[in-house]
Amino acid sequence: MFLMMLLLSALLFAFASGLTLPNLLSQSYAPFKATCPATPLVRPAIGLSTSEAQYISNRKVKADAGLASWLLKTNSTFGTANLPTVALTTSGGGYRSLLEGAGVIQGFDSRDSDVGTSGLLQGLTYQAGLSGGSWLLSSLAGNNYPTVSSLRDGLWKSAFQNSLLIPANLRTAAAYADVTVDIVAKQNAGFPPTLTDPWGRLLSYQLLYGPDGGVAKTLSGITAESSFTSYAIPYPIITCLGVKTNEGQCLPGPNATTYELTPYEFGSWDIGVSAFTQTRYLGTSLSNGSPSNTSCVENYDNLGYALGSSSSLFNTLCGSTINTADVSSSLNANLAAILLSAHQQSNRDQFAVYPNPFNNYARSSLVASQTELFLVDGGEALQNNPIFPLLQPSRGVDVIIVNDNSADSSDNFPNGTEILTTYVQATNNAGLTRMPFIPSVDTFISEGLDKRPTFFGCNDSSKITIVYLPNVNYTFPSNQPTAKLQYSASETEAMIANGVQIATKGGDTQWPTCLGCAIMMKTGEALPSTCSECFDEYCFQPN
Repeated sequence: MFLMMLLLSALLFAFASGLTLPNLLSQSYAPFKATCPATPLVRPAIGLSTSEAQYISNRKVKADAGLASWLLKTNSTFGTANLPTVALTTSGGGYRSLLEGAGVIQGFDSRDSDVGTSGLLQGLTYQAGLSGGSWLLSSLAGNNYPTVSSLRDGLWKSAFQNSLLIPANLRTAAAYADVTVDIVAKQNAGFPPTLTDPWGRLLSYQLLYGPDGGVAKTLSGITAESSFTSYAIPYPIITCLGVKTNEGQCLPGPNATTYELTPYEFGSWDIGVSAFTQTRYLGTSLSNGSPSNTSCVENYDNLGYALGSSSSLFNTLCGSTINTADVSSSLNANLAAILLSAHQQSNRDQFAVYPNPFNNYARSSLVASQTELFLVDGGEALQNNPIFPLLQPSRGVDVIIVNDNSADSSDNFPNGTEILTTYVQATNNAGLTRMPFIPSVDTFISEGLDKRPTFFGCNDSSKITIVYLPNVNYTFPSNQPTAKLQYSASETEAMIANGVQIATKGGDTQWPTCLGCAIMMKTGEALPSTCSECFDEYCFQPN
């Protein structure tokens, strides 16, 4: 009876909003059958896909023009004939990372600020996000990449202040019924939902425009946005980690497989998977790269489910059942109650589950025997910065700007733990030799690297240059708890403003030139004479 009331409520709300039944069905959350493409659904992880390579080729032309313009504005003596491929990453850290990362992007965006670093965003070729960083990336790319100011004033300030992640707000919102309908629809389509489904749907209400919290938006649908078709934005990459549930594990190990979710492909470069499938057809039952049935599946790549997957931490319950009686104060209880409308709780519900596109695919020996993949928050194995995808030689990235908003210390600031783990795993286990040396946490703290920008890999042309931008409280206490799920409008504005200060190093007038020096140091191009002073100040020199 309760479910029928929820369904009726959702339908009445939709009709009152002007949606006809066909329109309502077209915006369904549920995956659906579709005609399979003529192109192969699975490919080995050898080089870039044709689609990504074409996008990057066109994006690089625009990025080079944007980068050259910013460099010359910063200092007219920069040579710009040979320009590097530059990427930006935003770490996990919930809304703290979203808001600080948003400020960094605003400080880099010539459309949205007038500071020394404004224009660098237009010079980026790749952008990666993880957990809270993936919320930011999805809110930008999923809304056709507006300015941060536009999202702040048009969506975030209201959504974060009246957050549906707060039980008292959720229980009285029409979204509760709508999300329940979405979850039941996915179940009825033959794809049992998990806790990540209502989590991702509720996050979407905070991050995406459109009816029912942007329910119609998909990850592959980003390719149809005008900002993407005009190659005006960096290529977006979201990351998650795989868990070996078939071996009884609840948590990802230190060598856990890093999965990428991009507008074109889903998969991993890591040994044991080493394959990709087309994102649009995620959910299709495949065996050895071919459809098991006569049709394929679309709409499994719901954008909310993708960003929810990158921030899915329910596996930390490790088999414990959520008490649904505590709906008045527990978000998890509400998520479980919504899921209960579809099926009874099970251990499977504690993961973001994807039908395994690499089933019986010989190259993917680690997962070839599995029918499903179990993914979790990309930062669970102490790699809270999504750097791995940008170390892949096929992508040819030269410089990575790493905005680290992790809560490593007791006061919720980064201290180098996450990027150090990435260095250790990249060099010792993943064979990603382009990762530069990262010092110990003790060195980070003793030399103050956790409180200011640092350049890593300065004197080694075989390594990528990393520009490390940690969260620092320049103008506002930006070390807010990761678990904080509600921000007032003034807090949202102040957090973003502090992020602009991270981008500009507190408005340091010399910093933009020094940042340009870091980006251009290995190109062989002419550099301003002041670059030597910049390298002395910001380059980390291993003993």
